[in-house]
Amino acid sequence: MLGDPRTTRITGDATAAIYRRTEDVEAEQDPERHREGPVAEAYCWSNLTSGNGSRALWLLLLPFMVVNLAHWMRPTARGLSGTVRLYGVVVRLVALSLTVLLTAAVCEVALDLVAWQCAGTAGCADQRSWLGFLSAGQDGWFSQPGRRLSVAALVPAALVGLLWYLSHRTWSAYEAQRPLTWEEPDGPQPDDEEDEPAPPGAPRARPALGRPGFWYGRRLVARLRAAHTAAGFLTVAATVGMAAARHDRTTGGPVPEAIGVLFEATLVLCALVVVAVVCHRGRSERRVDTLLDHAVTTYLPGAALVLLAVAVVYAGWARPGWESSGALPGETAFRALTLGQGLLVVVLAVVALRLYRSTPETRTTLHGLGGPAVALLACALGGVMSGGISQRVADWLDGPGTPGMGAGSAIPGPPVLLSWQASVIPVLLLLLIVPLVWLGARTARRARRLGPVVEAEYEEEHPEPGRTGQIARIRAAAALTDSAPGILGLLSGATLFLGAAAVTGSWLTGDVPGLAMDDAAPFVEAFAEAAQATGSWLIGVGVIVLVTCGRRAYRDASTRRTIGILWDVGTFWPRAAHPFAPPCYAERAVPDLSSRMCAWTGRTRGRLVISGHSQGSVLAAAAVWQLPDAARRRVALLTYGSPIERLYGRWFPAYFGPAALDGLHRSVHCWRNLWRATDPIGGPVRIDEGDGPEVDRGPLKDPLVYGRTPELPLPEPVLGHSDYQADPVFAVERAALLERLGPVVPQQTERSTRRAAGGTQGSAGRSSG
Repeated sequence: MLGDPRTTRITGDATAAIYRRTEDVEAEQDPERHREGPVAEAYCWSNLTSGNGSRALWLLLLPFMVVNLAHWMRPTARGLSGTVRLYGVVVRLVALSLTVLLTAAVCEVALDLVAWQCAGTAGCADQRSWLGFLSAGQDGWFSQPGRRLSVAALVPAALVGLLWYLSHRTWSAYEAQRPLTWEEPDGPQPDDEEDEPAPPGAPRARPALGRPGFWYGRRLVARLRAAHTAAGFLTVAATVGMAAARHDRTTGGPVPEAIGVLFEATLVLCALVVVAVVCHRGRSERRVDTLLDHAVTTYLPGAALVLLAVAVVYAGWARPGWESSGALPGETAFRALTLGQGLLVVVLAVVALRLYRSTPETRTTLHGLGGPAVALLACALGGVMSGGISQRVADWLDGPGTPGMGAGSAIPGPPVLLSWQASVIPVLLLLLIVPLVWLGARTARRARRLGPVVEAEYEEEHPEPGRTGQIARIRAAAALTDSAPGILGLLSGATLFLGAAAVTGSWLTGDVPGLAMDDAAPFVEAFAEAAQATGSWLIGVGVIVLVTCGRRAYRDASTRRTIGILWDVGTFWPRAAHPFAPPCYAERAVPDLSSRMCAWTGRTRGRLVISGHSQGSVLAAAAVWQLPDAARRRVALLTYGSPIERLYGRWFPAYFGPAALDGLHRSVHCWRNLWRATDPIGGPVRIDEGDGPEVDRGPLKDPLVYGRTPELPLPEPVLGHSDYQADPVFAVERAALLERLGPVVPQQTERSTRRAAGGTQGSAGRSSG
């Protein structure tokens, strides 16, 4: 980035820091030496997102990250503060249901399949020596069903505790950096989670990303962490304790039935408290919120853990004659959870449409339904992962048999609904073949139409069909990014339909798909059995592929180029809906950048250019929004390969919509954005400049030269999203910005943000600046 192997860290630590060339460290004290040009600084944030390879395991938390994105995808709204708050509440409830679903899935595996079914069945337990002390055939102290459940409850309880620990630890490592506060009356501040306009004649209010507390959500994350941890413990307690309570009601054993009734009432009361805590309040962005609700964060998880301990003791009470048969009655719970998620997504869609109609913006994804579609996708990911993992474990425990298929099965298997959910995966893939084929054909047609355009652009007298086709195909493929909303809409619609079909099929038949279609035509019966088996295998393979891709993304440049931007987007946003989502690197990076810019301009009274590539451009814009007015007027913004409008503006309109980008343009000294038609990520920012200097410059020529020339005798590569600094236009536009800023060094500098440490800009396909 700095073009010199001799660099010195100016400020920061091993995780993220700002560097200069060693010879430029004392530039402010020796301005005569640097009068010819700007002093370059580089902000490296690589360890925030791609440190060690173990972070690939964060991909297993993908449903949590996806539902957290849905929170930030709400449409722009004016004058609908209550509806905005309702949107946030509904998303938080969907996120809570995913925590319950994850815990319930682990309970299904550990408590139902292993402890209840396999350990209670001689044919299954005898083949697994590690189940010996739990086996009902051993007639030991742990052979009673309630005590087996109590031992198995350690697995989901440990998982919930691990999630709490990771959330707390990652908060301390990533998001606990309090931003500096600037003493400045900067216009009226909207209420929490609102976009209320300022009164006529009043100063322009800061956009959401410019509010003092936007990048420090300690209070909300702590509340949500406590609530989700309590929900996980309560789910385990319900699985253990209600099985014992149900036995006491039906058989009249030695334990009084009133104890079970009291336990269930306490469980419901605690669950209502958890829901109330989640619904009570959202983010507080008007100030740096350093307060904590100690009663909630301390006593709520502790109370749920105590109730779990009570459930373990209650289930472990001696009940002679109690034998486990069949499966734990979890079918109703999974159906209720699935239906509840579907209802919440429908409510979220209604709320989102209401918000969108108040301030319609034509480029908003799916006319405001992007958030509900993504929330539905998160629920679908959680559902199929739960169903597929349960199926795989059941298949492993059952040996040659197929759980749920009756004859030849040693154990009953998981709830029928989970088998139906796993079975819809092959059907969904088949349904997506048609739109994907159509999209491929459309891209091929677009590439053919672009051929003459490319040749006319380069004014080539003797065009080469191969070279023309290569450039045209890359341009056509880059345009596929703009088709993502349509694909998401189709995927969400198909998921909603298939999810409803899975619930209906399990409810009406009470059998797994393979048995439910016994009386159907032979083809239908064979297809149902194949879908059931294939779906469970696809989930098992999918989890392995997910982790493998995550590790490759940190080691292999091409893989990182493909999926890195999606991961950067997912972890850019604070954890406002789900506390167990992967940590937000921007809560460290944005305060880092804004603090450095504000401190430097305040100390030297100088001016600077902040340049950002790809995700670095989004960080740069967010940092500029955080600056006080006096500092922002001393800043010029240079972005290239930027997804700030093409991706963020369309998918997150409340935060990067036209009004926010226009306000950013008017608040900085000047802004220039470079883009290419071959870039699948970056694009124009589409700002109406009026009579002022234009912001967008592009599309830039890529490749710079069509064929071989005496100056460039070898073929030039098509750069796409990388190496914008290799284009001569970059140096021209940077020089123009420096000239428009006014004074020369030491009153000006250039700063660059980049995720990759080392190498030339963009050479590894990483987000950079």
